[in-house]
Amino acid sequence: MQAVQFHEVGGPEVLHYGDIEQPTPALGQVRIRVAASAFNAADNGMRAGFLPIPVQLPHVPGYDVSGTIDALGEGVEGLSVGDAVIGFLPMELDGGAAEYVVAPTEAVVAAPTTIPLADAAALPSVALTAWQALFDDGGLESGQRVLIVGAGGVVGKYAIRLAKRAGVHVIATASPRSEAAVRAAGADEVVDHTASDLLGAVSAPVDVLLNLAPIDPEQFEALVGLVHDGGAVVSTTAWMPTPGDEARQVRAATVFVLPNRDRLSTLVSLVDEGSLTVEVTRRIPLAELPALHAEAAAGRMAGKVIVLPA
Repeated sequence: MQAVQFHEVGGPEVLHYGDIEQPTPALGQVRIRVAASAFNAADNGMRAGFLPIPVQLPHVPGYDVSGTIDALGEGVEGLSVGDAVIGFLPMELDGGAAEYVVAPTEAVVAAPTTIPLADAAALPSVALTAWQALFDDGGLESGQRVLIVGAGGVVGKYAIRLAKRAGVHVIATASPRSEAAVRAAGADEVVDHTASDLLGAVSAPVDVLLNLAPIDPEQFEALVGLVHDGGAVVSTTAWMPTPGDEARQVRAATVFVLPNRDRLSTLVSLVDEGSLTVEVTRRIPLAELPALHAEAAAGRMAGKVIVLPA
C-alpha cells in the first residue's frame, strides 16, 4: 500500500512517500480503508522530534482518520466490516497517512452521517481538545465566563460553540481576518487583539482563561490577573509554561489531548444535529503531504487540511 512515513526525526525532508506493507489487525483491532487523514500541528512537532511523544520508527503520521472498516482482528465486538468510522489514533503508533491503518476498537466510533466521510477526519483531535480544555481541565460550568485567546483557529471555533452550548458567556480574541468567523461561531464579545489592549478590553473577571495562541510569556502572565480567584488558566501551547496564581488559587493546566470514545461519539452527534460544523480548508493527495509539512514548518499554513490517499 502507499503511505508517507519517516525513519528518523528531522525536517520535512525525512518524510518519504512510497509502498509499505499493508498492516494486519491484531487482537482487539480493526483495519480501516482510509478515506482521509488530517494534518495537525503536533504531526509537525513529532516529525521534527521536539514533542515528547515516543513514536515508533519508522512512523506513519496522521492520528486523525476517517474511513471504512475492511477487516476485523480477533475479539472485536460492536463493529463490522463496512462500517464508516472516525478515530483519534494512539499518537505513538502508525497513523492514517496511508491507504490502510489498524486501530484499537476503543479509538474509533461511527462517523457522522451528514458530512462527507473524508471531511470527518478533521473532527476528532481538535474537537476533543476544545472539550477537554474547557470542561475537564478548565472545569467550566453554565453561567460562567471564559476568555478564549486565539479563538480564530480551528480549536477556538469548536471551543466557542461548545462553551455557548453549555450556557457560558464567551469573550474571544481574533484578528480582523477571523472576526466574522468567531462571531458566527457564537462569541458574545470579540476583542481585536491587533488593535486593543486585552487587559483593558475585558470589563469583568473570567472564570477560565483558555489560551490557544503562541503569545509572549510576559503577556500570558499578565492575563492571569483577569481570572477570578479559584479560576483556571488552560493552554494548548505545550512548548511554554502555563501560568497560574497559587496565592489566589488560580489553577494552571496544559492540555495534552486524550482519547475518549464516549465523548467523540457525543461530538459526532453534535455534528449530525448541526450544533458543530466541521471545517476543512484544503484537501490534498497523500503524495503532497511532505510538501505540506514544509509549509507548516515555514509558518505558511493555516486552517484545517485533510489528506486523501487516492
